[in-house]
This record gives sequence, C-alpha cells and structure tokens, in this order.
Amino acid sequence: MKNLFSLSNATKALALFSVLSFTACNNGASADTDKTKEAVASNNDPKNAPTGGESSSVSATNASDPQKPTTSPETATTISFEKEMHDFGSVKEGEKVTHVFKFKNTGDKPLIISDAKGSCGCTVPSYPKEPIAPGKSGEIKVEFDSKGKKGSETKYVTLNANTIPAETRLTIKANVIAKDVQTK
Repeated sequence: MKNLFSLSNATKALALFSVLSFTACNNGASADTDKTKEAVASNNDPKNAPTGGESSSVSATNASDPQKPTTSPETATTISFEKEMHDFGSVKEGEKVTHVFKFKNTGDKPLIISDAKGSCGCTVPSYPKEPIAPGKSGEIKVEFDSKGKKGSETKYVTLNANTIPAETRLTIKANVIAKDVQTK
C-alpha cells in the first residue's frame, strides 16, 4: 500500500479504475466505475475521486488476488469429503476412467456449488447444480481420459462453492501404461 502513494496520479487512477471495474463486473454496479472513469479522464488524483457512498465488495483477500472467489460469512457453509484424492492405479493409454467423490454439507446453510473445473481437458467433472441442504450428501463425478498420456499423471478438479475458503481442490492420479503394439 505504501508503494501506491509513490505512483503517479495517472497510475493511481488506472489502479483504482481496475479495482472498481472488477467490483462493477461482479456486482452489476456502474456508478463507481463511471466516477472512476471521470477521475481517470480528468487526470484527477483517484483518492479525491467522487464516491457513491457504497462499500466495495472486494475483500482484503480478493484485493490481492481478484481472480480468487470469496464467500461472505453470512452465506457460508462447510463441505466434507469422504476423501479428496483418488488414485486410479495403472490405466491403459486411451482408457477413460471415472471416480465419484462423495461429500456432505456439514454446515447450517444450503451448499451451492457454482462451478467445477478440471486442470485440463482430459479431466471432466460433473457436479450437482441444485443447492444441497444442510446435513445432506452429494457427489462430484470425475472422468479422466488417458488418451495421449503416458506415465504418472496427477490432475485436479477445483470446486467453487459458498464455503470458506471458496475453492476446494480434489486430486486424481493415474499411472498410464502405453499401448502395447504387437506385430505378429
């Protein structure tokens, strides 16, 4: 934060514009963004830029890494997996294998999984789109396609949900055995 004060007014305005643009994109708010654009256009010092009196939803954690999703404590719940890592063992190259990660909403609010992404195209998760009530269970199905893979493979599935932290990472492993080419 100390380094921010040593920057030029234009650089400060650009930094503030970036943060407020991110907030506007996530909140649908445009008033702060418009005021920041005015400050940038007139080369005013952004600390003197008009504000709408609204508080920003960007938390201290989110300000340092705006790509990481966050959850407010008021809507947060907890999730508990039977296990967060699965090893398929040896898999023949080209084989598709699946594993189901079972979980339970151990909190007191409905669990909402907003997204699940594999670390590459060979790892495809499917997840419940409807809220999971407190005390209820659900499943994340993960398919791993070993086509074009060889040797030890470790892949990840990142879930975004209304938990703290908002991201949960599941891991799958496999030892992919190359196809045997036999010419008899």
